[in-house]
Amino acid sequence: MAVLGLAQMDKASRPSPAAKASCALADAKTITVDYSSPRAKGRKIFGDLVPYGEVWRAGANEATTFVTATDLMVGGSHVPAGSYTIFTIPNKDKWTLIVSKKTGEWGIPYPGAGSDLARVDMKVSALPLAVENFTIAFDKTAGGCTLRMDWETTRASVDISKM
Repeated sequence: MAVLGLAQMDKASRPSPAAKASCALADAKTITVDYSSPRAKGRKIFGDLVPYGEVWRAGANEATTFVTATDLMVGGSHVPAGSYTIFTIPNKDKWTLIVSKKTGEWGIPYPGAGSDLARVDMKVSALPLAVENFTIAFDKTAGGCTLRMDWETTRASVDISKM
């Protein structure tokens, strides 16, 4: 019990603390993303700290998890109910979301395309103000929700709906 408490305190005191985002779908089924939220700290993020065109773990520390209690369509690709790891490939004008079947790893290295369940395009837009903390969130939509990732002055998003 003491070890568990110590581990939780350790995560809370990290420079990139643990964070969670979830979306409740119409039938009370949920999607949950657990990630670590790094801070910009005055650094140039995309195209520098996070290089364009390379797989990024979409957060820090442990791999970012994506858990769904129901079958989904993520950006046009079928994702069955289950637990996954997500990665991204950021680019200036388009991002790719990777849903990996491999779970339980540290955030890096990427396990490789052989473990991919799906790769889907994400929309990219500019934010009006810089975001200090990397944030993953869901916005409710009529058919499900939109997963968005905000950091620096960039937003990448993808629509998710129930099958």
